[in-house]
Amino acid sequence: MSQFRHTKTLIIGSGPAGYTAAVYASRAMLEPILVQGIEPGGQLTTTTEVENWPGDSEVQGPDLMLRMETHARAMGAEVISDIIKELDLVNRPFTADGDSGTTYSADSIILATGARAKWLGLVSEEKFKGFGVSACATCDGFFYRGQEIVVVGGGNTAVEEALFLTNFASKVTLVHRRDALRAEKILQNRLLNHPKIETLWFHELLEVIGTENPLGVEAALVKHTKTGEVTKIPAKGIFVAIGHAPANELVKDVLEMHNGGYVNVEAGSTRTSIPGVFAAGDLTDHTYRQAVTSAGMGCMAALDAEKFLAEAS
Repeated sequence: MSQFRHTKTLIIGSGPAGYTAAVYASRAMLEPILVQGIEPGGQLTTTTEVENWPGDSEVQGPDLMLRMETHARAMGAEVISDIIKELDLVNRPFTADGDSGTTYSADSIILATGARAKWLGLVSEEKFKGFGVSACATCDGFFYRGQEIVVVGGGNTAVEEALFLTNFASKVTLVHRRDALRAEKILQNRLLNHPKIETLWFHELLEVIGTENPLGVEAALVKHTKTGEVTKIPAKGIFVAIGHAPANELVKDVLEMHNGGYVNVEAGSTRTSIPGVFAAGDLTDHTYRQAVTSAGMGCMAALDAEKFLAEAS
């Protein structure tokens, strides 16, 4: 049954940016509604050990996000399990249609939809998604106990995935296009010194090889980026960890973008190209992309929304 809800501030997304915005918006008496989206808690729910969250030398990603959600609720935010399918930023008040049938009306909107894993775009990659090809080690690593695994990438995500997978795999091969990693030095040191991990420099994934019935991965076909030599690596699982792209589907044709799809905001603020619409976290941040900076931007967005509503009244 369809339902109509109005709020001063609608927050779309539930990672560190969204939950922090909810805390601050609640304290500002904006009575925010937060719609969690397709992945409640965001990317941190697929991360195990988080070692760079201030105040916690080590914390599990899902636990941290649960604490943030609890905090937001305790401050008075209404947290709703729903997915926004369509957003109208042209008319006032703004409206958002939820998958549940609920239409949300809002005087201001904070976009905190984050980012999603990138894929290589291979036909064979698509074919074996969910059948040996994955972008989430914490989701699927358990299924590869005692198996050989390939991880593709060279940044923080790839190194973290490779290290995590050593808890299950007999061997992890990291395939990287270059001869140097982009990950943090502490992570690089752990990876390069790990006895279960072999690094394959100057290589890229060419094809996923597997069985048809049932579908399952058997090997990774990789190509040397300089010589063109092709090598077949036995693997039961292939994890693609080449970064993330902003989840901008709701606003890509409405708001100003920059750097390949990130929502553009005014310098030193979270104000987008439409007054009353604010963006925070990985949706707009192509530089830092950290949980702590996302949380900081969530705070900024709530304060920017509070100021906007005060001036509009």
